[in-house]
Amino acid sequence: MNATSVGALLLCRADPETVRPTAHLLREPMVLTPAGEDWSVLVPEGKPWRGEGPGAGKGPGDDGGEPVDRVMGGWATALAVGSTWPVLALWWDGDRAGYTLASGFRRPVGYVWLADGTPVGEDEAMRTFAARLGLDPVLDVQALEALTRPDPDADAEARLRGLLAVLARTGVVLPAGVGPGEPADRLRSAAGAQREAERIEWAGWRDAVRVELDAVERGSLGPWVRGPRARAIAAAQLVVGVPLLLAGARRRSGGWLVAGAVLLAQGALGLAYNRIRDEAEGRPR
Repeated sequence: MNATSVGALLLCRADPETVRPTAHLLREPMVLTPAGEDWSVLVPEGKPWRGEGPGAGKGPGDDGGEPVDRVMGGWATALAVGSTWPVLALWWDGDRAGYTLASGFRRPVGYVWLADGTPVGEDEAMRTFAARLGLDPVLDVQALEALTRPDPDADAEARLRGLLAVLARTGVVLPAGVGPGEPADRLRSAAGAQREAERIEWAGWRDAVRVELDAVERGSLGPWVRGPRARAIAAAQLVVGVPLLLAGARRRSGGWLVAGAVLLAQGALGLAYNRIRDEAEGRPR
């Protein structure tokens, strides 16, 4: 990686049809394409993070964005808390590279390497990472822990590729040209060139709600969209979404603002959908 290779992607453990409705709620243009068996990848079309290169965003060239890891962490959280599948954000810039794994309402876990591959994360993060993705507790954990040890021949890009090699055992296959070290523009072009690629673009809340309801009716969002458990999940999304919005506003973090907005939208939609269907079927609420 070099000073101009800032990039990021979101790996979702679900097929594109399942990912599409929640991705719309991020309100960011993205390219969505399959990434192996039961995996999809979202590649941002824009660069809503600080300018590229070491020290970018800290002086006259500041474009007003956030660090790429903070933006991607917020997006991964927003996707995961409204879903039944985990989301892995991979990111890199001229100084560092790393990942953030978000899964449901649990605290996200992540790891960071400096550009030369020096590990600066906590070893426990790798074990938590393996457990949440259901990886082999012996062989896969050993491979992951090797990424936390000093290695003069492995830079940050090699560390991320090592991480993806472990994930390949779960079915991850990134499209050609979509991978660590590539700049955002090249990632977007490579993802968009895939035969099954589709563009995710915000077209307003009405369209987002329609997409979400269509997914509910098809059953692609999982079995817990109706009934007491679904209402409990929707209520929890509302409860968690408000403080996330406030935290995002306080920190001026676009990523956390998006996460809070997605939670509130999905919680309200979930409660409304259950109420409407119960009334239509004459069921007591």
